[in-house]
Amino acid sequence: MSLAEQSPTGGSRFLVLMAGLCGAAGVALSAAAAHRGGAFTGTAASFLLMHAPVFLAAGLLAVNRVLRTGAVVLLVGLLLFCGDLLARDFLGSRLFPMSAPIGGTLLIVGWLAIAASAVARQRS
Repeated sequence: MSLAEQSPTGGSRFLVLMAGLCGAAGVALSAAAAHRGGAFTGTAASFLLMHAPVFLAAGLLAVNRVLRTGAVVLLVGLLLFCGDLLARDFLGSRLFPMSAPIGGTLLIVGWLAIAASAVARQRS
């Protein structure tokens, strides 16, 4: 079974993997922010840590396509937003123009899709 496939219980292995990676990155970046400083690094760490449980829950539940899609949109937004913040601290420049606002907008859209999944038709 590939990571893109659902498990027999309906979960998404990809989202569970992303939960683990976001959690690990969040802890590592929290340590980096504490020892090295960098407000952007601390913010990125917080965002990664607060979203990791969402990916875990969505990956384990994956009750419908809307939830899985919302979680993936949330992941892309998180990567863009945090990537831009980390580029500012570690590279001294932005990831690319408008990457943080695009990432933030995708985070909002992802959360709205997760909310919409509550009223979407469940898979049979």
